[in-house]
Amino acid sequence: MGFFYVLIGGSIGALLRYIISGVVHEYSKTSFPVGTFAVNILGSFITGFLWEHFLYVAAPSTLRTFIFIGVLGSFTTFSAYSLETLSLLKEKGLSDAILNVFANNIFGILACLAGFIIGKYLRSLLG
Repeated sequence: MGFFYVLIGGSIGALLRYIISGVVHEYSKTSFPVGTFAVNILGSFITGFLWEHFLYVAAPSTLRTFIFIGVLGSFTTFSAYSLETLSLLKEKGLSDAILNVFANNIFGILACLAGFIIGKYLRSLLG
């Protein structure tokens, strides 16, 4: 049954990301990816807000699955990254949280660059 909640929530989150990111980018008049930035920061804010809220208000696991994995997981994976970094800070300390920040950012950018380079290389091989 959890798959259903993720499926529906993911559909909602992806659609919201598409709409909000597009609208923000269209009105920003800048080359900086403000649409993505806005979605990532908004998603992180909502994740933190709801995480704190659910510490004090009982919520069924299906609702948490729907919101955190489904809606926010597809709205922005940045929200999951932010939540995990805060959890590391709280449970393991500053050094683990900093390691998570650097590892995700550096390796994420390097992986994106590697994918770009490999894609470009394969495209040149295939003509």
